Amino acid sequence: MMNISDAIVFIVDDDPAIRDSLTLMIAQEGLAVKAFESAEDFLTTCHKEYFGCAILDIRMLGMDGIQLQDELSKRNILLPIIFLTGHGDIPMSVRAMKAGAVDFLTKPVMREKLLISVRAAIQKSEKVLMESVNHKDAQARLSELTDREQDVMMLAIQGYPNKEIARHLGISHRTVEIHKSKIMFKTGAINLLDLARIAHESGLSNA
Repeated sequence: MMNISDAIVFIVDDDPAIRDSLTLMIAQEGLAVKAFESAEDFLTTCHKEYFGCAILDIRMLGMDGIQLQDELSKRNILLPIIFLTGHGDIPMSVRAMKAGAVDFLTKPVMREKLLISVRAAIQKSEKVLMESVNHKDAQARLSELTDREQDVMMLAIQGYPNKEIARHLGISHRTVEIHKSKIMFKTGAINLLDLARIAHESGLSNA
């Protein structure tokens, strides 16, 4: 489990007074804060592994908040986003939320309301990062399998008994047993349910 004190809250707003106010509110909660006056500046430092969230102004000079959200998505940067604006409207907020924003708050926002949203966004960030770690780990485990072992695994986690796997693949019952033993050893799975979990976390579509 990640420590919330390791999270970073990014603020992107072209109004220096707003940036300073938000920075103070969040820093008083013991969280690390990095503030940027433009989306372009933020993009020069942002990367996939960040743990935390981003508070974005909707309307800024140059790239606006919605465009920044789109760009982060294109770069597969899954940092949870809170939109903060004095110009919000229903269509804009609906689009932002559908694109994955955690919240859409109107200025001036109450301190406690903002902090509740920040905590929720950080929790989401932890979940996303852990899923990414599990995905990479599962892919690494399955990369050790041969094509035939993957065939056997896919049938096994779908519930086919050894006899049916052998018939389906045109191999002997004993060969299936040998393949399954190697699969369990290479993946570190403790049973078929665990193997199914690993296959699912790896992103295999048939898992």
